[in-house]
Amino acid sequence: MKLRTRLILTSALVALAALAVADVVTYSKLRSFLLLREDQRLEAAHRPVEVAFALDAQSINLRGLGLIAPGIFVEVRGVVGETVGNTMARFPGIPRYTPRLPEVLNRMAPGGRFGDLRRYDIVDSRQAGGPRWRIRTSLLVSGSYLVLASPLDRVDEILTSLFKTEVAVTLLALVAGAGLAWWGVRRGLKPLAQVEATARQISAGDLDHRVPGAQARTEVGHVAMALNAMLDHIQGAFAERDATEARLRRFVADASHELRTPITAVSAYAELFERGADKRPEDLAKVMKGITGESARMKRLVDDLLLLARLDEKSPSELRRVDLAEVVRDGVESARLLGRDWPITLNIDAPSGPPSTDVMGDATRLRQVIDNLLGNIRVHTPAGTASYVSVRSTDGSVALVVADRGPGLSPEQGARAFERFYRADPSRSRASGGAGLGLAIVASIAASYGGDVALSTTEGGGTTFTVR
Repeated sequence: MKLRTRLILTSALVALAALAVADVVTYSKLRSFLLLREDQRLEAAHRPVEVAFALDAQSINLRGLGLIAPGIFVEVRGVVGETVGNTMARFPGIPRYTPRLPEVLNRMAPGGRFGDLRRYDIVDSRQAGGPRWRIRTSLLVSGSYLVLASPLDRVDEILTSLFKTEVAVTLLALVAGAGLAWWGVRRGLKPLAQVEATARQISAGDLDHRVPGAQARTEVGHVAMALNAMLDHIQGAFAERDATEARLRRFVADASHELRTPITAVSAYAELFERGADKRPEDLAKVMKGITGESARMKRLVDDLLLLARLDEKSPSELRRVDLAEVVRDGVESARLLGRDWPITLNIDAPSGPPSTDVMGDATRLRQVIDNLLGNIRVHTPAGTASYVSVRSTDGSVALVVADRGPGLSPEQGARAFERFYRADPSRSRASGGAGLGLAIVASIAASYGGDVALSTTEGGGTTFTVR
């Protein structure tokens, strides 16, 4: 059963129960009121009759009693319960009906003076189709019983009319309430229908849809907000997955492309060896030198790829307290020996006292960062280009800055500088320019230690790398 149907049925049942209780209470209250009014009428009628009995119980005229209490049936019974006589003053045109009185009149309610020992009851008529009667039985001083009875036809008519009215009103109220409940439930569940429609669109692959009404201050609005937040996370996860897959495909393609060149070169040298180079010493030396160079190049590429894979997996390495300034000094000295035509200026900016350029890391990996950045300058800038290296310690962090006065990079080149296998100058020989993994390794190492790398460059104005 649908939720909408259950809510409407529940509302209808609750309304029916409430209306039924109201009907029963109303009917009971009116019935009690009408019977009380009949009792008061009988109470008012019995006093003159009992007074007449008290004055002359032996010569009382029953017909006269009927005139004393018009419209009320009067019956007198003896001490042992025998019927002495009865009468009723009737209005013209009214059928003659008499109450079916019980054979035994007892169980009087306790009272004080004569006439206060009484009881009230309801009986049917002796004749078919007659009304019900409200009777009052009282015990007289003489021991006789006086029975007064009032027809309840008007009471029953009022109660029957009330019952029919209550049934009609209840049915109309139920129909109106069911219609109103249907409208209210339909309006209230409309956001859920929108959630369902959105879910179908998302299942079809459209992750851009969102559930409307997320700003409403209702339970459904809160559900919509939660679903939209979940959809944002899911869309972000899918986007990240797609980006990761794209990077992986590009990485595999680039790695295959980079490895194909040295493998092809080694195959060519091997083919040259098979064609008789081993018989010619000068050709043999050339072949062996080429194979050795290409093998070393493949080894460097494979080592870089393995390092990047370990950094991507965030494989834990042994972290120790390392003085970054000391690592940078060693790297700068090596770079000066490897590239004498590229002058380097070193500046260590740290407060006096204990080394404040200490970081938690791996000295080998940190040395690889400075080596790659300085090697990048030697490869991509002309001889004579000056570079500046500084280590700064501020606000609990240590920054390594490597800047050069080379030709710089364009905005597009700067945006892609840290991509794997990206080379700003594709025409440069791979033997001199590398595979385009140096800056990617720098960024991965910095990220593995909780840091980052920032690049600032302008075409013709030099390049600055800041590793924090």
